Amino acid sequence: MRTKVYKNKKAEQQIKKTYDELLLQWGTHFLELDIPTSYGTTHVIECGISDAPPLVLFHGVGDDSALMWIYNASELSRHFHLYAIDTLGGPGKSVPNKVYDSDFDDTDWIDQVLEHLGIKEAFFAGVSNGGYLVQLYTLNRMEKVIRAISISGAVPAKATGNPMKIMMKVFLPEALFPSDKNIMKLVRKLCGKNYAAMTENPLIMQHYKFLLKGFNNMAMGRHRIQSFTDQQIDLIRGKVEYLTGLEDPFAKLGGAAALQEHHMQVTFYEAAGHALNHEKAEIINGKIVEIFEKSLKAQKENSDY
Repeated sequence: MRTKVYKNKKAEQQIKKTYDELLLQWGTHFLELDIPTSYGTTHVIECGISDAPPLVLFHGVGDDSALMWIYNASELSRHFHLYAIDTLGGPGKSVPNKVYDSDFDDTDWIDQVLEHLGIKEAFFAGVSNGGYLVQLYTLNRMEKVIRAISISGAVPAKATGNPMKIMMKVFLPEALFPSDKNIMKLVRKLCGKNYAAMTENPLIMQHYKFLLKGFNNMAMGRHRIQSFTDQQIDLIRGKVEYLTGLEDPFAKLGGAAALQEHHMQVTFYEAAGHALNHEKAEIINGKIVEIFEKSLKAQKENSDY
């Protein structure tokens, strides 16, 4: 049986309708692409400068590209050629097939998407689980990653703890009973003091409510999070940079400590939580541009020798 991403047709319609409305708040021209892969159709939002360096973006679990990059796409598109990918099995417009259910591999899936888009190397950035994906892809395809940024994501070391147990501790019980009151409580639990970046946008809150009510979380079960060995962490240290809010509950539950213990390149932000790229959008946009442009400069200087 094919993976059921949404609990019912009405939920799918509500989520996709507000997804489209969120895209209109991006503030930049965009194209929507449906990329065929052996695991199903992958939906990609493309925008930005056509001849600029490609920047591939991954969202977190239980959300989608339209929501994740609403406060980032406009500024980042002034510097890069953006490709925001809806994760297969997640909410959004990607459609998994039967192969996804039986034999899914994250790295192979990303390979297929990039090959179809004609991307040989790129910058990568992801939030939360998207941050894990960019770390995994960096580890397995070092030559294709110019530099990567993991936002609100810990290095997947064994000492970090069981990801599922940590998620349950953070999201429950509010996510099980997504009333307006509980959704507000959950958002405030996830965020720092600038939670208004989420709560004062009625469309974001409506879309998030539809996601909590209508997305089948089991559909993400084929994405197996693997712990990296110390040797693997050593390999990605020079390629991946981390941006983390100190009020992020995942950071407090071991994520921040793991980044420090493994001497990863990390910038911590006070009074910010898991929705870091929403809560401090202007600052994070500037940091992303700074990190990647510095890498481009270094790459050019090395090629001149």
